[in-house]
Amino acid sequence: MRLSQPLMTLMFLLFSTLCLAQKSEPQGDLLSQTDLNALGLSDGADLSALAQRGRVSLTVGHGNYLIADTFDVSFATLAIAGSHGFAFGRFRQSLIFQDLAVDFKGRVTCLAVDAENGRAWVGGVVTENNSEHPSFTTEIHQPGRDVWFRVLDTGPHNAEPDRSTFMGFEGAAGIITSQEYCDAQIWPNDPPNDRTNPVTSGNILVKP
Repeated sequence: MRLSQPLMTLMFLLFSTLCLAQKSEPQGDLLSQTDLNALGLSDGADLSALAQRGRVSLTVGHGNYLIADTFDVSFATLAIAGSHGFAFGRFRQSLIFQDLAVDFKGRVTCLAVDAENGRAWVGGVVTENNSEHPSFTTEIHQPGRDVWFRVLDTGPHNAEPDRSTFMGFEGAAGIITSQEYCDAQIWPNDPPNDRTNPVTSGNILVKP
């Protein structure tokens, strides 16, 4: 569900959330000047203008979603893709599972957007795994390994909540790489939005 406030306000809120959650990382690491230069931008205001004109695609969001009406997941995402195939951004998802932390941070390497349906597929690599649960400390969960998820923006006037999946890792549903995931744009829809979870606080925005 899109916020009525301007895009830049939402991006600022996300930057603030990520920086508070990752105090050891400078804000510039989330959207560095190198990233901006790759787009020919000088600052975030230019980025907002390009998004409004459709020259970049992005998904941005933060808050919480609920898995199986039980597991409360905190999330923050900024993913941006340009028309020449490059993508960048950051994301984090964390929860408590069986009294143990599951906590991942990642760097975006690909983004696919279906603007008509408000869908986005985000792929990347793990940059930090601070998980305690043994199910999430195996080889495929370590920094440098591929990770992905998808999100749904239900629109500005829809009573239905935005939605997100939990992260997938190498081998899930037969997918090996993040790029393969972004290229396939898989969206199980029987039942509708299958295996996605409702956002209970916060917001997700998808822009073409």
